[in-house]
Amino acid sequence: MTSVSGDAWVYGPNGGRFWGRFGAAGLLVHDPARGVLLQHRAVWSHFGGTWGLPGGARHEGESAVDAAFREAREEAGVPSAVMRVLFTSVVDLGFWSYTTVVAESTAVFDPVISDAESIALRWVKPAEIEEYPLHPGFATSWPGLQQRLASFAPD
Repeated sequence: MTSVSGDAWVYGPNGGRFWGRFGAAGLLVHDPARGVLLQHRAVWSHFGGTWGLPGGARHEGESAVDAAFREAREEAGVPSAVMRVLFTSVVDLGFWSYTTVVAESTAVFDPVISDAESIALRWVKPAEIEEYPLHPGFATSWPGLQQRLASFAPD
């Protein structure tokens, strides 16, 4: 069964635009030893030049987890087989939603720039993330995500 691509803008009641006809999802990959995998977004992309998570538009009928894993594989070579989902966090605007899937890497892997949407990929310690020029949506959600992620750290 072929799914319908969600690659298109959705416009909100106030005129704001959001990527993904069926919503969007991103993958926050956490490696306990190396930190969080960040993507430096291509300049031509929405909020280009900022740092955020690999992610993008969901396809019709695609779960947020499947979309986040697909996008992270396409944009950063993230192998879903070594990901363990810890939790999800949803921003639901009523007409559009974005799901952050937070997963822990259970094996070491090297991310690979595998499409034109990334300028760079980098492992960043959680305490250093706010030092980067972040995608506005990620900047808003990071403090809550960081707090929840910290609850999974070993004592």
